[in-house]
Amino acid sequence: MSAIRLARATDRQAVEALVTAAYGHYVERIGKTPGPIRDIGDNRYARHIAAGHVNLLVEGDEVVGLLVLIPKPDTLLLDNVAVAPAAQGRGFGRKLMEMAETRARQLGFDNVTLYTQELMHENLAIYRRYGYVETHRVEEVGLRRIYLRKPLS
Repeated sequence: MSAIRLARATDRQAVEALVTAAYGHYVERIGKTPGPIRDIGDNRYARHIAAGHVNLLVEGDEVVGLLVLIPKPDTLLLDNVAVAPAAQGRGFGRKLMEMAETRARQLGFDNVTLYTQELMHENLAIYRRYGYVETHRVEEVGLRRIYLRKPLS
């Protein structure tokens, strides 16, 4: 049985290992280190955990997914959603995406915003299936990103 809980400082290594496993295969395709892996070197996950922004999907003692949610002035930013490769295809991604929307509503937001890299085609297709609509494209930190938003009605 799976459960979602806030990450603790002691979970940082598990978070970083999951991020590396989930995004590592994109390095060759995009020719650069993906943003979520760069965040490891910047100690960003430690800061996100300390701020209470990292939610873990656990099955028993194993971390099978994560969700980084950052409140912004007018939206809840879904900064990262990842499922361990061995756990993919079991509905965990959907559970995490639903949790993001639930949390946004609890915080009083009427939308969720996220971004992905242009060459992560699979993710873009998934987000569109969940009702996210492209708002703009930018180049940030040397990465070509697509921003999407989902209104919550």
